[in-house]
Amino acid sequence: MLREHGFIRVKEAAVLLGISPNTVRAWGAAGKIPEYRNPANNYRLYKREDLEQFLKTVERTARRQDDSA
Repeated sequence: MLREHGFIRVKEAAVLLGISPNTVRAWGAAGKIPEYRNPANNYRLYKREDLEQFLKTVERTARRQDDSA
């Protein structure tokens, strides 16, 4: 049911972002990426759409830095 609404778990988010699961947890706790909780078991969840938007933002920032160097 959660996948139908675009939610993924920590491990899947880590693969999508190319980072470790612990980094996903840390970024979520720090507010760098939006984090949600499953009401039934309190697992961390992330919206795929949010993570893809985050990646686009990071890529744009990296391109700007490359262009200014």
